[in-house]
Amino acid sequence: MAGHGRGRGTRGGRAAGCALAVLLLGAACSAPGTAPDATAGQVQRVLDRRAAAVLKHDAAGYLAAVDPAASALRAAQGAEFANLAQVPLTSWAYKVTQVDRHGTTATAQVDLRYRIQGYDSAPVTAARTLSLDRRGADWYVTGDRPARGAAQLLWQQGAVTAVRGAHSLILGVGQDPARLREIAAAEDAAVPAVSGAWPGKWAGRVVVLVPASLDAMAALLGAPAASYRGIAAVTTGEAGGAGAAPADRVIVNPDAYAVLGDLGRKVVLTHETTHVATRAHTSPATPMWLSEGYADWVGYRDTGRTAAQAAPELQKAVRAGDLPADLPSDADFGFDGGADRLARAYEGGWLACRMIAARWGDATLARFYTEVGDQPRREGATEKAMTDQLGLTPREFTAQWRDYVRAQLG
Repeated sequence: MAGHGRGRGTRGGRAAGCALAVLLLGAACSAPGTAPDATAGQVQRVLDRRAAAVLKHDAAGYLAAVDPAASALRAAQGAEFANLAQVPLTSWAYKVTQVDRHGTTATAQVDLRYRIQGYDSAPVTAARTLSLDRRGADWYVTGDRPARGAAQLLWQQGAVTAVRGAHSLILGVGQDPARLREIAAAEDAAVPAVSGAWPGKWAGRVVVLVPASLDAMAALLGAPAASYRGIAAVTTGEAGGAGAAPADRVIVNPDAYAVLGDLGRKVVLTHETTHVATRAHTSPATPMWLSEGYADWVGYRDTGRTAAQAAPELQKAVRAGDLPADLPSDADFGFDGGADRLARAYEGGWLACRMIAARWGDATLARFYTEVGDQPRREGATEKAMTDQLGLTPREFTAQWRDYVRAQLG
């Protein structure tokens, strides 16, 4: 799911803690004795006015939805609105998916859907839970929090500073603008590097979020900070498949990123940008060794690093007589197995992709990736693509991979 101490990141989408939103779908409901969708419709109209105020930069209109008596909430929501000032939004909308009403109070499940101008071809969805009170004929928001399993939004952490690059938009909170410009320059180098390796169609532009700390990064992912300690960046988004993919975000861990050298930062951002580029062809059918291995293959492609330099943990194991019997499993990319196991998983996946590129060519590797991800289910997907693209069974491929690992690292 995520990289280890050397700064690798995550594919996002299929892994826990990486999706920015949980979609809560269901029919709106209300208390007995009211029209079936009356309350949901009333709340929806309040939020429609609130959404229009965001796009008009109308602070008073935004706060009109908040209970006048909720002074603390009004202050927090006012600050949040101000924090959005530099975020170039092209759309902002709410969709009420469920309402539970109890007399003059209600709880609404709401999807916030927004797009950043020039970068998002599809909305980012953030699930919110709103508390509301009815005063006379009107409903007012009295509470606004992430839905269960959803994450915090960047502008809830402080004022957002935006830095535009040629191929990137860097949004930071609590960061020196000079640091954000450095990241923009690195990302602007990563985008053409990825386009030079990945032949598939993609947007060719990336949004990077740079929170103030590891804890703030974890809040954006809705996960414990310990899960991302030492990981320089992750990519969030839903797996695509069938050529469709929603908007992605690369999220930088400022603590881990800061200790990397120039090469490490280049590899990290190129790796994460590869996840963005390949998202439309990354699906539940794609094994982690392929998605992470391909991202590392692109990341290291133009660095001149040898196998021994890029795979030190796996080399240590091979030289100790512990040659892996099989390709890394999805479980090998989890955190519970320790940093060494995680490193070996990434390195093993990278060497598998490196071997395919060396023996069958870069274009075949990309076709293999695409065919696997475009399958409707995991079962049989890799096997079919290996037969179609490489002319091998999985057993034959694994045997060749083991020989390649031994030759490169032994």
